[in-house]
Amino acid sequence: MSGAGAGGEEAALFGLAPVAPDATLAYGPHPDQVIDLYGPAADGPVVLLLHGGFWRAAYDRTHLSPLAAELARHGLPVALAEYRRAGAGGGWPRTYEDVTAAVAALERPVLAVGHSAGGHLALLLADRRAPYAPRRIVALAPVADLAHAHELGLSDGAVAEFLGDGPGWADRLAAADPVRRLPGAVPVTVLHGTEDAEVPVELSRRYVRAAEAAGGVVPELREQAGTGHYAPVTPGTAAFRVLLATLRST
Repeated sequence: MSGAGAGGEEAALFGLAPVAPDATLAYGPHPDQVIDLYGPAADGPVVLLLHGGFWRAAYDRTHLSPLAAELARHGLPVALAEYRRAGAGGGWPRTYEDVTAAVAALERPVLAVGHSAGGHLALLLADRRAPYAPRRIVALAPVADLAHAHELGLSDGAVAEFLGDGPGWADRLAAADPVRRLPGAVPVTVLHGTEDAEVPVELSRRYVRAAEAAGGVVPELREQAGTGHYAPVTPGTAAFRVLLATLRST
């Protein structure tokens, strides 16, 4: 995350006051292995919300708490998951293992919604090899092509920091890259702003093209004209309303 963001989007999101959850669930012994719950307890599907921050420990789930609370206000139970991140016990594969553990801990149907690096993690859950498949995945401005993100040097080498240096780089990249782990039977919708300066929309286009070439399930890509990186997760924006409508159509 860097800069002011298109049209002050970053400032608008990070200027919102955090919202405390209704309850918190631990899914492991590490302090970051927790899930904040918003909305009434129910037996139906829950929105598993995965935050971004290029997998780095400097960014936690707090900035998505207003989004979690707003979705809950609209009748969607939300589970805002934290996970171990690079620089604080995370990185590949531990970060992804935390996400699958969080899905299992909820013990109910999941609609996985991830933003930016969280969108990358959500897309990995679409792979038929994923141990716990969500009912649906909505990825917001995801880092959908890890190899290309590395080539672009996004966020000062965030991909290399996430995957780690040393032997086995190619294997780790292949295991962690959504374009190498394309959707099985899980429906995937990608919402990506055309003015995104943090994660270019071309990454999502490349992900969809890879799925088309593979001949399997093709994700739905909805490009949002004039939208940057942060508006989809900021309550009150037009991009947020698109997200809300998408989740309600499930």
